[in-house]
Amino acid sequence: MSLLELSDLSVHFGTMAAVADVSLTLQRGERFGIIGESGSGKTLTALAISGLLPEGAEMGGSIALDGVPLPRSEREMARLRGKRIGMVFQEPMTALNPLMRVNAQIAEAIALNPGEMVNVDVAQLLAEVGLEPRHGERFAHQLSGGQRQRAMIAMALAGQPDILIADEPTSALDMITQRMVLDLIAEICERRHMALLFISHDLKAVAALCSRVAVLHDGRVVESGPVAEVFSRPRENYTQLLVAASRFVMPTLVRQPIGDALLSVDRVTRDYRRGGVLIWAREPVRAVDAVSLQIGRGECLALVGPSGCGKTTLAKIIVGLDTASNGQITLSGQRYHGADLPQRLRRDVTLVFQDPFGSFDPRLTIGTSLAEPLRLEPDLRRETVPARLVEAVEAVGLEAGMLERYPNEFSGGQRQRLAIARALVTRPKLVVLDEPVSALDMSVRGDVLSLLARLQAEFGLTYLIISHDLDMVTAMADRVLVMEAGQIVEEGVPAQIFAKPQHRLTRDLVAARLPEVG
Repeated sequence: MSLLELSDLSVHFGTMAAVADVSLTLQRGERFGIIGESGSGKTLTALAISGLLPEGAEMGGSIALDGVPLPRSEREMARLRGKRIGMVFQEPMTALNPLMRVNAQIAEAIALNPGEMVNVDVAQLLAEVGLEPRHGERFAHQLSGGQRQRAMIAMALAGQPDILIADEPTSALDMITQRMVLDLIAEICERRHMALLFISHDLKAVAALCSRVAVLHDGRVVESGPVAEVFSRPRENYTQLLVAASRFVMPTLVRQPIGDALLSVDRVTRDYRRGGVLIWAREPVRAVDAVSLQIGRGECLALVGPSGCGKTTLAKIIVGLDTASNGQITLSGQRYHGADLPQRLRRDVTLVFQDPFGSFDPRLTIGTSLAEPLRLEPDLRRETVPARLVEAVEAVGLEAGMLERYPNEFSGGQRQRLAIARALVTRPKLVVLDEPVSALDMSVRGDVLSLLARLQAEFGLTYLIISHDLDMVTAMADRVLVMEAGQIVEEGVPAQIFAKPQHRLTRDLVAARLPEVG
């Protein structure tokens, strides 16, 4: 008998079927993956199993645990949730209570199963997921992304569940932390003989962790089977597209040769004061430590490193959103220190944020949002603004009619294209891209990277890419800098530096790369 069995599962919102006729089985101790793009029904399937479907959702079909149908009442389902079915959510920062310390949240999860956890305590669970007792004394915002995800796993394990459901548990993590979390999940499942339902759009992560996989498209299972077979010999067109997208190859385009230095960063340092009662008595935290670099005109320079190494802080200083404590920057011959970037130069450097949804005001139409940067051009005639907006959206492969719509009316890939359009509307010289594809599906990721390559070739753009994705950096960048603890520790051409890394961190990053699928 299967541990978990879904038979013709469906989830409807009114007349719209978000999940339709999904049937699958999960054996005790098995690691099973569900893949598909955003909106394919992956997360709704997981929420249906855990009894956490959103308000307004109507479930059809059946879900059985050890041959017994799951109860439909929330009171009865709550007795199973945590005790037999554990859940690790995609974003631990929003799933954890910001007002409670980590150990209190784990203790609360233990207390929800009275009489069942006599041999388990908070310290034991923290140790099992690789956290020290001091981490349990902290609040969620005081932990790194990987530590927060480990705390979420500890909470999910508190009830000693038979099934662990992990919904995109590594999508927001750097490569080293991602590999550590994947290895941790695999080790815990093996030791506890616990079944795993792993939800992801990352085929490499699924291939590294799971033995079987189901492919969802438009709420339906289009293909399923052993991971090695599905990824090496996909039968369905949709699966073939996903596998091909995971092996993205940059198109060959004719680019202008790299010119002289457009941007120079000279020994830039950024210090932050620590919080606390004796705030001025404490030593400052150094986020960026005497960093120097140059970017040539038409060059694509990548800055890689683990979360918290200072990449984004440096990017904010370059675009004028923060100010260096020491050092200076030179753009087109003009010196500045961050927020004192001269007004006339602000149109020449733009930033594409990591989150394409959060970077748009939901109350403004796309046309209004795209027009905002044009205020940096006081000599621009008002009657020419519509033409500039149309030029920008058409440059990223979208239609002018989309300018009247709102951000929530677009897919993630479209929103990222619009974010790039907004960055291009002032016709900049330097575009800083902070994790431009980390939140996107595999197929959309390839489209956006191809778009960036085409725009660079057509308009002679200069790119600074902030990323922890070595595959994307290898495809896009002319040079790469490796950053650790606020310092540049290695530099070179991607193909060479990743083939023969010299610094310990670079070796760790290369070792953490997941193998190609298929």
